[in-house]
Amino acid sequence: MRFMMLMIPLGYESAPPDVELDPERVAAMMRYNEALKDAGVLITLDGLHPPSMGARVSFAGGKPVVTDGPFAEAKEVLGGYWMIEVASREEAVAWAKQCPASDNEIIEIRQVQEMADFSDEVQKAAAGFAELPRAGRA
Repeated sequence: MRFMMLMIPLGYESAPPDVELDPERVAAMMRYNEALKDAGVLITLDGLHPPSMGARVSFAGGKPVVTDGPFAEAKEVLGGYWMIEVASREEAVAWAKQCPASDNEIIEIRQVQEMADFSDEVQKAAAGFAELPRAGRA
C-alpha cells in the first residue's frame, strides 16, 4: 500500500520567499529520511517552497483564474511530503510518529488510490493510467 505523508508546518502559509531553514532541523530530518530509505519503504520525497512563491488556478464558472501567493484564506499549507510503501495504515502511522517534527508541524497520512480500488467502469475510463509516469513506478 502506498501512502503520502504530508507535512503541514503551521505558520508556513505566511512564510516569506526567502525563509531560512535551521541546519540542525534539516540534519535531523535527513536522518529520518535515511531511515525510511534504509528500511526500503521510501518511494520519493520533496520539500516545497512557501505559498508566497506559489500560484493557484481556480475554475469558478469553468474559467481558469490565477491567483499568486501568498493566499490570505489559507489556514494550513503543505511544506513537503514523503511517498512510502508499507503493508498497512498502521505502519504508515508508525513511520510518521518517528518523524523529528517540531511542535508546530502536523503530518497527515493519506493512502494513495490504486486502480483496484475502483469499479470496472472507472478502471475502463482510466485506461492508459498505468502507462503515465508516476513516482515509484517503472
